[in-house]
Amino acid sequence: MAEHILLVEDEEKLARMVELELQYEGYQVDKAFDGPSGLEKALSGGFQLILLDVMLPGMSGMEVLRRLRRESQVPVIMLTARDAVMDKVSGLDSGANDYITKPFVIEELLARIRAALRVSGKAAENGEQEALTVGTLTLEPESRQVTVKGERVELTRKEFDLLEYLLRNKGKVVTRDALLDHVWGFDFVGETNAVDVYIRFLRSKIDERFDLKLIRTVRGVGYVIEEG
Repeated sequence: MAEHILLVEDEEKLARMVELELQYEGYQVDKAFDGPSGLEKALSGGFQLILLDVMLPGMSGMEVLRRLRRESQVPVIMLTARDAVMDKVSGLDSGANDYITKPFVIEELLARIRAALRVSGKAAENGEQEALTVGTLTLEPESRQVTVKGERVELTRKEFDLLEYLLRNKGKVVTRDALLDHVWGFDFVGETNAVDVYIRFLRSKIDERFDLKLIRTVRGVGYVIEEG
């Protein structure tokens, strides 16, 4: 059965072009041209992925995403004409799985769609997952909670995903490219410093706060999480 994609984009010519390309690749496509109708359709369910423009009439794409995330974890790829780092970070922290900056080539969009659907499919196959631990730190994949020495640690979506991937590879050195690919869903060419930024966030909230040394830098390669 073909995956069902919702496209929320107010530029109707662009929306039609993307719709035709997706249909050619075998996807089912529904469209919405403003924030309120996009949110209504997204909440109705039945979609395996949502392509969501940031700049929408009636309600911004960021607000649509925030409201959607209260009820659904369907994969969302943001479409944006902006290229500012803070816009990207805001979207990812609000729950987006990926983003692509307009203008884009359709091959890149299709690749990111496949990556997001692949990650989502693997998560569904895994079902309920056991807690991950290292020292006094415990991460619960299902409830998305992290505790250290019994104390709750509040993490953003990307901080949690990054920590989870490191824990699933505990004791192994994980490269920056691997972290970008598995956590962000695609390879940020030329922007591997995004990993370093989020590692600093994690260290501030975990290592420094609780006087631990769990996340170790392997110079020139990446990071490893191990007993501190």
